[in-house]
Amino acid sequence: MKGSPVLVVGDSMLDCYWQGRVDRISPEAPVPVLCFEREWLHAGGAANVAANLVALGGTATLATLLGEDDAAQQLSTLVEEAGVRLRAVHSADMVTTKKIRAVCSHHQLLRVDIERPASEDDAKTLCELVCGLLPAHRWVVLSDYHKGALSHCPNMIDHARRQDCLVMVDPKGTNFERYRGAWLLKPNEKEAAAVVGAWADEAAFIRAMSQLREHLALEHLLVTRGERGISLFSAHRQPLHMPTAAREVFDVSGAGDTVLAALAGSLSGGQTLQDAVHHANVAAGLAVAKFGTATVTSAEVQEARGKHDARHKTPAMTG
Repeated sequence: MKGSPVLVVGDSMLDCYWQGRVDRISPEAPVPVLCFEREWLHAGGAANVAANLVALGGTATLATLLGEDDAAQQLSTLVEEAGVRLRAVHSADMVTTKKIRAVCSHHQLLRVDIERPASEDDAKTLCELVCGLLPAHRWVVLSDYHKGALSHCPNMIDHARRQDCLVMVDPKGTNFERYRGAWLLKPNEKEAAAVVGAWADEAAFIRAMSQLREHLALEHLLVTRGERGISLFSAHRQPLHMPTAAREVFDVSGAGDTVLAALAGSLSGGQTLQDAVHHANVAAGLAVAKFGTATVTSAEVQEARGKHDARHKTPAMTG
């Protein structure tokens, strides 16, 4: 899948897992006592998109905001060891987002978030960095987690379009106007419903998503729908729907990152959009079967895709 480098921009975070066992309830409060056994770290957010893209055989540059703290150093090490080219704006005023999850027998007991959103000045500096990187990247991925890195998202999209870059966005929140003009927007079904309102049936869903794509001047709108699979809405084409490739759902953490990474990597490698969506669908099915924020490899996807295609005979998306 190796192709042209993909520029990944957005909010990065450090995912920290504290694993242990629970043998008793605390005498101080009615809460379980986790007897700590080990810790492991993983790149999260935009950093997870970039790491997955490389694991899937692509090439990625990550432009992001980080603090000047231990979490930033740990995250930088993870990203660089994954083979990602890191271009970070470091700020002493920012706290690198860290999510600590206490886990027992693959069950999450508690999550602690440590964060301080980026300042306007830091976000502006990142935007300037991104604009300087655009000429070397045809494909741009914006991963929004509402931590401040994409405060200048409209400017990034505008500059990317002027450079003939194709921008794919994983959105957050209910203000999708900020993503207007992107080449592709990838909300999940819940995020889409928060913007357009609930729909009564499949026909209403298709109408709502078609209108949303047109309203935002998007070339493509890709909606991930959990057990209902993936739906693609494109200009001048009939909607296309693909059933889920997931065999079992263990943990949905980071699944959206995997979809975006597989999609961008496939497209940068020369695949058609329909084939790239199929590739991303299979990759997502593997991601949700793993515990925690996890990367999916190219070899895993190829094996799973062969099995998926055999089960469905011809896996082409249906209109």
